[in-house]
Amino acid sequence: MPERKATEASGTNEAPGTDGAPRIDQAPAAESTARTPGTGLSLAASAYVFAVVMMGTTLPTPLYPQYEVEFGFGNTQTTVLFAIYAGGVIASLVLFGSFSEALGRRPMLAAGVILSIASAVMFMVGTNMGLLYAGRILSGLAAGIFTATGTVSVMENAPPGRNRLAASVATAANMGGLGLGILMSGLVAHFLPGPLFTPFLVNAIMLVIAGFALLIVRDRVRPNSGLLRLQLPGVPPTSRRIFLAAAPGAITGFTVCGLYSAIAPNFMGQTLHIESPAVIGTVVFLLFGSSAAGQMICRNLADRALILFGSIAIIVSMAALILALEVSSLGILIASSVLAGLAQGLLFMTGMRAIAAATEPQRRTEATTSYFVVAYFAMSLPAIGAGLLAASAGLAGSTTIFAIGVAAVSALGLLGLRRFGARA
Repeated sequence: MPERKATEASGTNEAPGTDGAPRIDQAPAAESTARTPGTGLSLAASAYVFAVVMMGTTLPTPLYPQYEVEFGFGNTQTTVLFAIYAGGVIASLVLFGSFSEALGRRPMLAAGVILSIASAVMFMVGTNMGLLYAGRILSGLAAGIFTATGTVSVMENAPPGRNRLAASVATAANMGGLGLGILMSGLVAHFLPGPLFTPFLVNAIMLVIAGFALLIVRDRVRPNSGLLRLQLPGVPPTSRRIFLAAAPGAITGFTVCGLYSAIAPNFMGQTLHIESPAVIGTVVFLLFGSSAAGQMICRNLADRALILFGSIAIIVSMAALILALEVSSLGILIASSVLAGLAQGLLFMTGMRAIAAATEPQRRTEATTSYFVVAYFAMSLPAIGAGLLAASAGLAGSTTIFAIGVAAVSALGLLGLRRFGARA
C-alpha cells in the first residue's frame, strides 16, 4: 500500500516533522549513516523500484474474466486467488518487518524484486491453478517487504531538505503503482497478443531493470544482525484508544479495495457484459488513482475533517455501488470507484499518522504493523465471503450485502471522531 500512510508504516520509526512533512527517526539500535545523502537520481531510482514491484501485485485484476474462461472457475476461486495475496502480505510483514534494520534496505528491496520476478514467471507459465496461487503468494510476500521497507527507502534517498517531495513521490510509487499495474495489464492484454502472458512479461522486464536501478539506490543503514527478529503485531497502551478509533477506517477502506479488485471484474463481465481488459483495468485503476491523488492533495488538512469526509464518502460510494448493481450502470460504477478510492486513501492515511503520532518511537513499527495486518485481513476475508455468498445470493446480491456492511462499519467509525485532532 503511500506517503504518510506507508512512511509511518515502514520498518523505521517515523513521525510528522514540525513542518508537517514526515520525519524519519531511526531506531536507536540500527546505526544510520548520513555520509551518502540522497540525490534526485537515487530518489527516482528508489521510486521506480517501489512502483514496479507494486504494479506486479495488481496485474491479474483485469484478467479475471479471461482466467475464468481459461480455467473454468467461478467467483469463489477468483476471490480466493485475490485474497491469498493479502495472506502473503500479512505473513511478510510479520516475518520480515524488521529485517531491513538488521540486514540493510537494499538487500530487502532486492529480495522483493526477486520474489516479484518469480511471481511473474509463475503467471507466465500459468498452466494450472496451483501456479497461479503460488504466484499470488510470492507477490504478496514482495508487497509485504516493500510495505515495510520501500517507503522509508524513498524517504532516505531524497535530496537534503526535500522531505515533502519524497512523501509525495512515495505516495505515487505505492498507490500509483497499484493502479498502474491494473491499467497496464488491461491495456496490454487488450492490444497485444497473449493476454494472460504478455502483461507479466512486460512487468518482468521492468523488474529486471529495477534490479539494476537498485545499484543507484542509497542504503543508509549499517547491518546489525542483533535486530533480526519477527515483527509481531501489538498495540501499545498509549495508542490503544486512537488505534480503535482508526480501525473502522482501515477495515472499510481495505474491504472496498478487496471488493472492487475481486468482484468488479466479474460483475462487469457477467452483468454488464464488458469483457475488455482495458475497460476493466481502467475502472479499477480509478480507485487506486483517486486514493493516491486524495492523499497527496489533502495531506495537510486536519485529521478530524479527513475522517469525517472519508467516512461519509465511503457510505455514499457504497450506496452508488448498490445502485450500479441494481441498474447495471457502468457510469455509476465508475463514480462509485472514484469516490471509494478517495475515501479509502484519506481514512487509511489519517489513521496511520494518528497512530504513529500517539505511539512511542521504539514501538511505532509494532503498532503500524498491527494496523496493516487489520487492513489486509479486511481486504481478504470480505472478498472471500462475497465470493462464497455469490453461489447462493448471486454476485450482485452478495456484493450488496457486503456494501451495506461496509457502510454500517463506516457509520460506526464516526463515534470515535472526537479522538482525532481538529487542527491541521
